[in-house]
Amino acid sequence: MNIYIVDAFSNEPFRGNPAAVCLLEEEKSEQWMQQVACEMNLSETAFVLRRTEGDGFKLRWFTPVAEVELCGHATLASAHVLWEQLALDEQRLSFHTKSGMLHATRQGDWIQLNFPLEQEEECVPPPQLIVGLGERFHYIGRNRMDYLIEVEDEGVLRALKPNFQEWSTVKARGIIVTCRAKRPDVDFVSRCFYPVIGVNEDPVTGSAHCCLAPYWQKRLDKNSFTAVQLSKREGLLMLRIENDRILMSGQAITTLAGKLLNMPS
Repeated sequence: MNIYIVDAFSNEPFRGNPAAVCLLEEEKSEQWMQQVACEMNLSETAFVLRRTEGDGFKLRWFTPVAEVELCGHATLASAHVLWEQLALDEQRLSFHTKSGMLHATRQGDWIQLNFPLEQEEECVPPPQLIVGLGERFHYIGRNRMDYLIEVEDEGVLRALKPNFQEWSTVKARGIIVTCRAKRPDVDFVSRCFYPVIGVNEDPVTGSAHCCLAPYWQKRLDKNSFTAVQLSKREGLLMLRIENDRILMSGQAITTLAGKLLNMPS
């Protein structure tokens, strides 16, 4: 089986968020996919299988320790691999996932993902969330997957050093921390942490922006955004809200192509 590593939300190698993409020829067990994801040891490994009935592809995502319900950068990477390696003619790809039907549209050097919004609501945070943050905050909310925290400014966000021992006990997929951007050409910035599923800090998290975009829509009174995730690798996302969906655009570049060998199913 062919497997690739793609740097998503970047047009430069060793930037953005690396995802492994495995092109399946047949169904594989959940245990097998989890073992491959552990072997790849990236924040996500995507498994793509063309459907035998109907159109599109089946798509699942695994961290080194768990399956996740929604992942942006590995979906972007999967679409990139299908177009680049298989030379598909379709300008729009459909993915059947645990979060419903997702779409990717080719737009020159960019790929636009069509994802559901994951809006948060203000909540009373658990004590370990605040202790693990170790900084003052303006707001804390929660959606079905993650907590969202707004901090004072970009300096606080960049310097943030969470206590992952505390955060690993928070009952959520992850913790998104955000603030207004310093740069005039960027609307907001963020960092994203997922210690519960084995990823202390994710370089660029597409699914987090399903929550970030509607949050900043309310505060900035606009529907289109330029966003940057401030990890060491950094990534750029172009976002637009349309009704209950978010159109999320990014670029991608393949850095590795190989084959899985000696892989019992």
